[in-house]
Amino acid sequence: MSPAVRTDASADAMPLVSVVVATNRVSPFFADALGSLAAQTYPRVEIIVVDDGSPDPSAVEAIVTTTTPLGRLLHRAHTGVSAARNAGAAESSGELLVFFDDDDVCHPERLARQAAHLMSEPNAVACYCGMRTIDAAGRVLVEADLTAVRDRLDIARRRTGILPCNLMMRRTAFDAVGGFDPTLRLAEDLDLVLNLSERGDFVFVPDVLSDYRLHDANTTSRHRELTLSIDRIVRAHLARARDAGDTPLVAAHRGSLRANGRYAWWGAMRHARAEAQARRFASAASDMLWALRFAPLAPIDAIVRRLRETRTTPSTAMP
Repeated sequence: MSPAVRTDASADAMPLVSVVVATNRVSPFFADALGSLAAQTYPRVEIIVVDDGSPDPSAVEAIVTTTTPLGRLLHRAHTGVSAARNAGAAESSGELLVFFDDDDVCHPERLARQAAHLMSEPNAVACYCGMRTIDAAGRVLVEADLTAVRDRLDIARRRTGILPCNLMMRRTAFDAVGGFDPTLRLAEDLDLVLNLSERGDFVFVPDVLSDYRLHDANTTSRHRELTLSIDRIVRAHLARARDAGDTPLVAAHRGSLRANGRYAWWGAMRHARAEAQARRFASAASDMLWALRFAPLAPIDAIVRRLRETRTTPSTAMP
């Protein structure tokens, strides 16, 4: 398919937004994801779909052709999501970049609102927006609860959710950090966000403009692998901060490691509960033992953190 960009005459001065969608499958949500991109109100959008070695390339092409007639499709041998995203970015032309998963959903105003906000802040390298979590049927599981970050330390602490489905960045910043690390297959987006945070500010559009879809086939369900990958990435950034003598950043990364321990327990308990309900008790016990080995102090840390939050929350009771 040849490249194309949706434009109109009045939009020539607006920056081109390149959206890269990497996939290695025909997800049941793929058409909805691409359809939400095709429905964007922003007038200068370039959509590049990278087929990263899917087993049925013709099926991928059929969905792209049907749902995204202005899209461009690249077929590649399987190299992993990081390399696929980098390949899509290399083929794109936009001043602004978005990386979108094949199962998430954009609200129609997402690109317009983020592009306007990012371009109004010359010191910002990236912009993220409000994001809900939905299930396979599109029902809302978690309402948007994101907050504005104050600085790179908030980002290092992972104080709020910044993911590919709610992130837009300047191409210059993406190129400056070398894009995605092609050796990473999970949590590669966290590594990129941490690298970008050292280049400039992140700005926030609080409106809910994106939906992250949680279902059995996405990487969030692989909680052990994801937790271990986050641990390796954060420890690598922590080591660099320590070598640079950046004490505040070291402390922030240590806070991120504690958060990852709490996530390990959340993921393990969520999966163990499902396994127990299916009467797979050995699998459920294995999950809990794994969490205990990985982060033995995380439950205590969670309790202490909750108590601190309770003490610092102003009372709303009448005197």
